[in-house]
Amino acid sequence: MIALRASRLFDGRNEHEEAVLLIEDGRITGFSADVPAGIPVEELHEDAILAPGFIDLQVNGGGGIMFNDATTAEGLAHIAAAHARTGTTAIMPTLISGDRAHMAQAMATIRDALAAGAPGVLGLHLEGPFIAGARRGIHPEAAVTAMGADDVAMLTAAFPGPLIVTLAPETVADSVIAALVESGVTIFAGHTEATWEQARAGFAAGICGAAHLFNAMSPLATRAPGMVGAVLDDPRAYAGIIADGHHVHPANLRIALHCLGAERLFLVSDAMATAASDSTGFTLAGVDITLDGGRLTNAGGTLAGAHLTMAEAVRNLVSFTGVDWTLAVRMATATPAECLGLTDRGVIAVGARADLIVLDDDLNVLEVWQDGQRL
Repeated sequence: MIALRASRLFDGRNEHEEAVLLIEDGRITGFSADVPAGIPVEELHEDAILAPGFIDLQVNGGGGIMFNDATTAEGLAHIAAAHARTGTTAIMPTLISGDRAHMAQAMATIRDALAAGAPGVLGLHLEGPFIAGARRGIHPEAAVTAMGADDVAMLTAAFPGPLIVTLAPETVADSVIAALVESGVTIFAGHTEATWEQARAGFAAGICGAAHLFNAMSPLATRAPGMVGAVLDDPRAYAGIIADGHHVHPANLRIALHCLGAERLFLVSDAMATAASDSTGFTLAGVDITLDGGRLTNAGGTLAGAHLTMAEAVRNLVSFTGVDWTLAVRMATATPAECLGLTDRGVIAVGARADLIVLDDDLNVLEVWQDGQRL
Protein backbone atom coordinates (compact mmCIF):
# COMPACT_ATOMS: atom_id res chain seq x y z
CA MET A 1 0.00 0.00 0.00
CA ILE A 2 1.14 3.54 -0.74
CA ALA A 3 -0.23 6.95 0.19
CA LEU A 4 -0.28 10.09 -1.92
CA ARG A 5 -0.66 13.41 -0.16
CA ALA A 6 -1.97 16.32 -2.22
CA SER A 7 -2.55 19.90 -1.13
CA ARG A 8 -5.24 20.11 -3.86
CA LEU A 9 -7.39 17.30 -5.23
CA PHE A 10 -10.08 17.26 -7.89
CA ASP A 11 -12.16 14.08 -7.71
CA GLY A 12 -13.77 14.43 -11.15
CA ARG A 13 -16.61 16.60 -9.90
CA ASN A 14 -15.41 18.63 -6.92
CA GLU A 15 -12.20 20.18 -5.59
CA HIS A 16 -10.79 19.32 -2.14
CA GLU A 17 -7.90 20.57 -0.03
CA GLU A 18 -5.27 18.56 1.88
CA ALA A 19 -6.28 15.04 0.90
CA VAL A 20 -4.51 11.71 1.22
CA LEU A 21 -5.16 8.78 -1.10
CA LEU A 22 -4.39 5.20 -0.12
CA ILE A 23 -3.66 2.89 -3.05
CA GLU A 24 -3.36 -0.88 -3.06
CA ASP A 25 -3.45 -3.40 -5.92
CA GLY A 26 -4.25 -0.71 -8.45
CA ARG A 27 -7.30 0.61 -6.60
CA ILE A 28 -8.02 3.53 -4.30
CA THR A 29 -8.70 2.01 -0.89
CA GLY A 30 -8.89 5.18 1.21
CA PHE A 31 -9.53 8.88 0.84
CA SER A 32 -9.00 10.98 3.95
CA ALA A 33 -6.95 13.72 5.61
CA ASP A 34 -4.78 11.35 7.65
CA VAL A 35 -2.22 8.66 6.87
CA PRO A 36 -2.33 5.36 8.78
CA ALA A 37 0.79 4.57 10.78
CA GLY A 38 3.49 2.70 8.90
CA ILE A 39 2.35 3.62 5.40
CA PRO A 40 4.97 5.34 3.19
CA VAL A 41 3.78 8.72 1.95
CA GLU A 42 4.59 10.37 -1.36
CA GLU A 43 4.27 14.13 -1.18
CA LEU A 44 3.13 15.61 -4.49
CA HIS A 45 4.34 18.87 -5.95
CA GLU A 46 3.33 21.78 -3.74
CA ASP A 47 0.14 23.44 -5.02
CA ALA A 48 -0.19 20.83 -7.77
CA ILE A 49 -3.60 19.28 -8.48
CA LEU A 50 -4.20 15.55 -8.14
CA ALA A 51 -6.97 14.47 -10.54
CA PRO A 52 -8.32 11.37 -12.27
CA GLY A 53 -6.53 10.32 -15.43
CA PHE A 54 -8.12 11.50 -18.65
CA ILE A 55 -10.53 9.23 -20.53
CA ASP A 56 -10.74 9.51 -24.32
CA LEU A 57 -13.60 7.79 -26.13
CA GLN A 58 -12.28 8.48 -29.65
CA VAL A 59 -8.65 7.58 -30.32
CA ASN A 60 -7.85 6.68 -33.92
CA GLY A 61 -4.11 6.54 -33.31
CA GLY A 62 -1.11 8.03 -31.61
CA GLY A 63 2.58 7.60 -31.11
CA GLY A 64 3.06 7.59 -34.90
CA ILE A 65 0.63 4.81 -35.86
CA MET A 66 -3.06 4.39 -36.69
CA PHE A 67 -5.25 1.73 -35.10
CA ASN A 68 -6.60 1.00 -38.60
CA ASP A 69 -3.08 -0.07 -39.59
CA ALA A 70 -2.20 -1.80 -36.33
CA THR A 71 -5.17 -3.81 -35.07
CA THR A 72 -2.78 -6.05 -33.16
CA ALA A 73 -1.85 -6.39 -29.51
CA GLU A 74 1.45 -4.64 -30.20
CA GLY A 75 -0.14 -1.76 -32.09
CA LEU A 76 -2.81 -1.32 -29.46
CA ALA A 77 -0.25 -1.28 -26.64
CA HIS A 78 1.86 1.30 -28.50
CA ILE A 79 -1.08 3.68 -29.01
CA ALA A 80 -2.34 3.30 -25.43
CA ALA A 81 1.14 3.88 -23.97
CA ALA A 82 1.70 6.99 -26.11
CA HIS A 83 -1.50 8.57 -24.80
CA ALA A 84 -0.87 7.41 -21.24
CA ARG A 85 2.37 9.37 -21.16
CA THR A 86 0.34 12.53 -21.87
CA GLY A 87 -2.16 11.87 -19.07
CA THR A 88 -4.83 9.85 -20.90
CA THR A 89 -4.92 6.68 -18.84
CA ALA A 90 -7.91 5.05 -20.58
CA ILE A 91 -8.80 5.06 -24.27
CA MET A 92 -11.40 3.67 -26.64
CA PRO A 93 -9.31 2.64 -29.68
CA THR A 94 -11.30 3.71 -32.73
CA LEU A 95 -11.52 1.94 -36.08
CA ILE A 96 -12.36 4.25 -38.98
CA SER A 97 -14.86 2.57 -41.37
CA GLY A 98 -13.20 -0.77 -41.79
CA ASP A 99 -14.62 -3.65 -43.81
CA ARG A 100 -16.20 -6.64 -42.07
CA ALA A 101 -12.94 -8.56 -41.73
CA HIS A 102 -11.17 -5.51 -40.35
CA MET A 103 -13.98 -4.93 -37.83
CA ALA A 104 -13.87 -8.57 -36.72
CA GLN A 105 -10.10 -8.38 -36.30
CA ALA A 106 -10.38 -5.21 -34.21
CA MET A 107 -13.03 -6.79 -32.01
CA ALA A 108 -10.91 -9.90 -31.51
CA THR A 109 -7.84 -7.81 -30.61
CA ILE A 110 -9.80 -5.82 -28.03
CA ARG A 111 -11.34 -8.97 -26.56
CA ASP A 112 -7.86 -10.40 -26.06
CA ALA A 113 -6.55 -7.13 -24.64
CA LEU A 114 -9.36 -6.89 -22.10
CA ALA A 115 -8.89 -10.52 -21.09
CA ALA A 116 -5.18 -9.84 -20.55
CA GLY A 117 -5.82 -6.63 -18.62
CA ALA A 118 -3.98 -4.48 -21.17
CA PRO A 119 -3.18 -1.11 -19.57
CA GLY A 120 -5.31 1.80 -20.68
CA VAL A 121 -7.69 -0.12 -22.96
CA LEU A 122 -11.37 0.45 -22.16
CA GLY A 123 -13.09 -1.20 -25.11
CA LEU A 124 -13.64 -0.49 -28.80
CA HIS A 125 -15.15 2.34 -30.83
CA LEU A 126 -16.29 1.48 -34.35
CA GLU A 127 -16.71 4.78 -36.21
CA GLY A 128 -18.59 3.72 -39.32
CA PRO A 129 -18.90 2.15 -41.82
CA PHE A 130 -22.68 2.58 -41.38
CA ILE A 131 -22.63 6.30 -42.15
CA ALA A 132 -23.94 8.78 -44.71
CA GLY A 133 -21.75 9.01 -47.79
CA ALA A 134 -22.38 12.73 -48.08
CA ARG A 135 -20.95 13.26 -44.60
CA ARG A 136 -18.15 10.70 -44.70
CA GLY A 137 -15.36 13.28 -44.32
CA ILE A 138 -12.06 11.43 -44.52
CA HIS A 139 -13.68 7.98 -44.29
CA PRO A 140 -12.97 5.93 -47.43
CA GLU A 141 -15.91 6.15 -49.83
CA ALA A 142 -15.61 2.48 -50.74
CA ALA A 143 -16.00 1.47 -47.10
CA VAL A 144 -19.34 3.21 -46.50
CA THR A 145 -22.08 0.60 -46.43
CA ALA A 146 -25.52 -0.31 -45.11
CA MET A 147 -25.90 -2.45 -42.01
CA GLY A 148 -27.00 -6.02 -42.72
CA ALA A 149 -28.20 -8.91 -40.60
CA ASP A 150 -24.67 -10.34 -40.31
CA ASP A 151 -23.44 -6.97 -39.02
CA VAL A 152 -26.18 -6.89 -36.39
CA ALA A 153 -25.25 -10.41 -35.30
CA MET A 154 -21.56 -9.45 -35.00
CA LEU A 155 -22.29 -6.26 -33.05
CA THR A 156 -24.81 -7.83 -30.67
CA ALA A 157 -22.57 -10.79 -29.77
CA ALA A 158 -21.28 -10.77 -26.20
CA PHE A 159 -18.43 -8.30 -25.75
CA PRO A 160 -16.30 -8.04 -22.59
CA GLY A 161 -16.12 -4.24 -22.41
CA PRO A 162 -17.70 -1.06 -23.71
CA LEU A 163 -18.48 -1.10 -27.42
CA ILE A 164 -19.33 2.17 -29.17
CA VAL A 165 -20.72 2.26 -32.70
CA THR A 166 -20.97 5.61 -34.47
CA LEU A 167 -23.56 5.46 -37.25
CA ALA A 168 -25.91 7.64 -39.27
CA PRO A 169 -29.35 7.01 -37.76
CA GLU A 170 -31.15 7.70 -41.04
CA THR A 171 -29.40 4.63 -42.52
CA VAL A 172 -30.33 2.16 -39.76
CA ALA A 173 -33.86 1.18 -38.73
CA ASP A 174 -34.93 2.35 -35.29
CA SER A 175 -35.74 -1.26 -34.37
CA VAL A 176 -32.17 -2.26 -35.19
CA ILE A 177 -30.78 0.62 -33.13
CA ALA A 178 -32.96 -0.53 -30.22
CA ALA A 179 -31.68 -4.11 -30.59
CA LEU A 180 -28.06 -2.95 -30.56
CA VAL A 181 -28.65 -0.84 -27.46
CA GLU A 182 -30.50 -3.69 -25.76
CA SER A 183 -27.43 -5.90 -26.31
CA GLY A 184 -25.20 -3.36 -24.56
CA VAL A 185 -23.82 -1.35 -27.49
CA THR A 186 -23.47 2.41 -26.99
CA ILE A 187 -24.65 4.19 -30.13
CA PHE A 188 -23.45 7.63 -31.18
CA ALA A 189 -24.87 9.52 -34.15
CA GLY A 190 -22.18 10.79 -36.46
CA HIS A 191 -21.28 11.32 -40.11
CA THR A 192 -24.99 11.83 -40.63
CA GLU A 193 -27.45 13.79 -42.74
CA ALA A 194 -30.30 13.03 -40.32
CA THR A 195 -33.19 15.43 -40.07
CA TRP A 196 -34.32 16.62 -36.64
CA GLU A 197 -37.18 14.11 -36.81
CA GLN A 198 -34.88 11.22 -37.71
CA ALA A 199 -32.45 12.19 -34.98
CA ARG A 200 -35.24 12.36 -32.39
CA ALA A 201 -36.48 8.94 -33.42
CA GLY A 202 -32.95 7.59 -33.06
CA PHE A 203 -32.65 9.04 -29.57
CA ALA A 204 -35.98 7.46 -28.65
CA ALA A 205 -34.61 4.12 -29.89
CA GLY A 206 -31.62 4.47 -27.58
CA ILE A 207 -28.92 6.52 -29.29
CA CYS A 208 -26.74 7.98 -26.54
CA GLY A 209 -25.78 11.19 -28.30
CA ALA A 210 -23.41 12.54 -30.92
CA ALA A 211 -19.85 11.86 -31.98
CA HIS A 212 -17.71 15.00 -32.48
CA LEU A 213 -20.61 17.46 -32.23
CA PHE A 214 -20.93 19.97 -35.13
CA ASN A 215 -18.55 18.03 -37.35
CA ALA A 216 -19.78 15.73 -40.15
CA MET A 217 -23.47 16.14 -39.34
CA SER A 218 -26.54 18.06 -40.49
CA PRO A 219 -26.26 21.57 -39.04
CA LEU A 220 -28.71 23.74 -37.12
CA ALA A 221 -30.67 25.84 -39.62
CA THR A 222 -33.68 28.15 -39.31
CA ARG A 223 -36.42 25.65 -40.14
CA ALA A 224 -34.32 22.49 -40.13
CA PRO A 225 -32.65 21.92 -36.74
CA GLY A 226 -30.81 18.86 -38.05
CA MET A 227 -28.66 16.59 -35.92
CA VAL A 228 -26.94 19.50 -34.17
CA GLY A 229 -30.26 21.01 -33.14
CA ALA A 230 -31.59 17.63 -32.01
CA VAL A 231 -28.58 17.06 -29.74
CA LEU A 232 -28.69 20.54 -28.22
CA ASP A 233 -32.46 20.22 -27.69
CA ASP A 234 -32.55 16.76 -26.13
CA PRO A 235 -32.16 16.52 -22.34
CA ARG A 236 -30.91 12.92 -22.64
CA ALA A 237 -28.14 13.43 -25.18
CA TYR A 238 -24.42 13.26 -24.50
CA ALA A 239 -21.95 14.60 -27.04
CA GLY A 240 -18.23 14.43 -27.67
CA ILE A 241 -16.54 17.56 -28.96
CA ILE A 242 -13.10 18.32 -30.40
CA ALA A 243 -11.42 21.37 -28.85
CA ASP A 244 -8.41 21.80 -31.11
CA GLY A 245 -9.22 25.25 -32.53
CA HIS A 246 -9.78 23.80 -36.01
CA HIS A 247 -12.88 21.61 -35.79
CA VAL A 248 -15.23 23.83 -33.76
CA HIS A 249 -15.45 27.62 -33.37
CA PRO A 250 -15.04 28.80 -29.76
CA ALA A 251 -18.56 30.27 -29.85
CA ASN A 252 -19.96 26.84 -30.71
CA LEU A 253 -17.97 25.34 -27.84
CA ARG A 254 -19.62 27.83 -25.51
CA ILE A 255 -23.09 27.21 -26.97
CA ALA A 256 -22.75 23.45 -26.61
CA LEU A 257 -21.54 23.81 -23.04
CA HIS A 258 -24.44 26.15 -22.24
CA CYS A 259 -26.98 23.68 -23.67
CA LEU A 260 -25.53 20.38 -22.44
CA GLY A 261 -23.44 21.36 -19.44
CA ALA A 262 -20.25 19.65 -18.33
CA GLU A 263 -22.42 16.72 -17.21
CA ARG A 264 -23.26 15.72 -20.81
CA LEU A 265 -20.67 17.39 -23.04
CA PHE A 266 -17.29 15.64 -23.00
CA LEU A 267 -13.98 16.17 -24.71
CA VAL A 268 -12.58 13.76 -27.28
CA SER A 269 -9.27 14.04 -29.04
CA ASP A 270 -10.20 12.29 -32.31
CA ALA A 271 -6.45 11.72 -32.24
CA MET A 272 -4.66 10.44 -35.30
CA ALA A 273 -1.20 8.90 -35.66
CA THR A 274 0.63 12.20 -35.18
CA ALA A 275 -0.79 12.79 -31.69
CA ALA A 276 1.63 12.20 -28.82
CA SER A 277 4.48 11.86 -31.34
CA ASP A 278 6.86 13.80 -33.55
CA SER A 279 5.23 12.43 -36.70
CA THR A 280 4.05 14.95 -39.31
CA GLY A 281 1.94 12.70 -41.51
CA PHE A 282 0.53 9.26 -42.24
CA THR A 283 -1.69 7.47 -44.73
CA LEU A 284 -5.30 6.39 -44.29
CA ALA A 285 -6.64 3.85 -46.80
CA GLY A 286 -3.92 4.91 -49.21
CA VAL A 287 -4.58 8.66 -48.83
CA ASP A 288 -1.74 10.88 -47.62
CA ILE A 289 -2.59 12.98 -44.57
CA THR A 290 -0.28 15.84 -43.63
CA LEU A 291 0.12 18.04 -40.58
CA ASP A 292 0.40 21.77 -41.16
CA GLY A 293 -0.23 24.47 -38.56
CA GLY A 294 -1.81 21.97 -36.20
CA ARG A 295 -4.32 20.82 -38.87
CA LEU A 296 -4.42 17.34 -40.37
CA THR A 297 -5.80 17.33 -43.92
CA ASN A 298 -5.75 15.40 -47.16
CA ALA A 299 -4.63 17.01 -50.41
CA GLY A 300 -8.08 18.51 -50.90
CA GLY A 301 -8.07 20.23 -47.52
CA THR A 302 -10.57 17.93 -45.78
CA LEU A 303 -9.93 17.68 -42.06
CA ALA A 304 -8.64 14.23 -41.17
CA GLY A 305 -9.07 13.80 -37.45
CA ALA A 306 -7.03 15.82 -35.00
CA HIS A 307 -3.45 16.33 -33.92
CA LEU A 308 -4.50 16.51 -30.29
CA THR A 309 -4.18 14.93 -26.87
CA MET A 310 -6.74 15.21 -24.08
CA ALA A 311 -4.38 17.35 -22.01
CA GLU A 312 -4.18 19.82 -24.89
CA ALA A 313 -7.97 19.69 -25.34
CA VAL A 314 -8.50 20.56 -21.66
CA ARG A 315 -6.14 23.53 -21.86
CA ASN A 316 -7.68 24.65 -25.14
CA LEU A 317 -11.21 24.55 -23.76
CA VAL A 318 -10.23 26.82 -20.86
CA SER A 319 -8.36 29.16 -23.21
CA PHE A 320 -11.04 29.28 -25.92
CA THR A 321 -14.11 29.61 -23.70
CA GLY A 322 -12.98 30.89 -20.30
CA VAL A 323 -14.70 27.96 -18.61
CA ASP A 324 -13.48 27.07 -15.11
CA TRP A 325 -10.70 24.49 -15.17
CA THR A 326 -12.71 22.12 -12.97
CA LEU A 327 -15.41 21.85 -15.62
CA ALA A 328 -12.84 21.26 -18.36
CA VAL A 329 -11.19 18.47 -16.37
CA ARG A 330 -14.59 16.96 -15.55
CA MET A 331 -15.33 16.86 -19.29
CA ALA A 332 -12.20 14.73 -19.76
CA THR A 333 -12.74 12.43 -16.78
CA ALA A 334 -16.05 11.87 -14.99
CA THR A 335 -18.33 12.82 -17.89
CA PRO A 336 -17.02 10.36 -20.50
CA ALA A 337 -16.99 7.66 -17.80
CA GLU A 338 -20.61 8.43 -16.94
CA CYS A 339 -21.55 8.34 -20.62
CA LEU A 340 -20.39 4.71 -20.74
CA GLY A 341 -21.91 3.87 -17.35
CA LEU A 342 -18.51 3.29 -15.75
CA THR A 343 -18.42 3.84 -11.99
CA ASP A 344 -14.76 3.08 -11.27
CA ARG A 345 -13.17 5.33 -13.88
CA GLY A 346 -12.86 9.08 -14.21
CA VAL A 347 -13.24 9.73 -10.49
CA ILE A 348 -11.18 9.66 -7.33
CA ALA A 349 -13.20 7.57 -4.90
CA VAL A 350 -12.79 4.48 -2.76
CA GLY A 351 -12.93 1.45 -5.04
CA ALA A 352 -12.03 3.37 -8.20
CA ARG A 353 -9.05 2.48 -10.33
CA ALA A 354 -5.92 4.36 -9.32
CA ASP A 355 -5.58 6.11 -12.68
CA LEU A 356 -4.29 9.52 -11.65
CA ILE A 357 -2.55 12.61 -12.96
CA VAL A 358 -0.86 15.57 -11.34
CA LEU A 359 -1.48 18.96 -12.95
CA ASP A 360 0.13 22.33 -12.43
CA ASP A 361 -1.82 25.60 -12.37
CA ASP A 362 -1.57 25.81 -16.17
CA LEU A 363 -3.05 22.29 -16.48
CA ASN A 364 0.19 20.77 -17.70
CA VAL A 365 0.55 17.09 -16.79
CA LEU A 366 3.44 16.63 -14.36
CA GLU A 367 2.98 13.00 -13.32
CA VAL A 368 0.86 10.01 -14.31
CA TRP A 369 -0.26 6.87 -12.47
CA GLN A 370 -1.97 4.00 -14.26
CA ASP A 371 -3.47 1.17 -12.24
CA GLY A 372 -1.59 2.49 -9.22
CA GLN A 373 1.80 2.45 -10.96
CA ARG A 374 3.74 5.64 -11.64
CA LEU A 375 4.64 5.89 -15.32
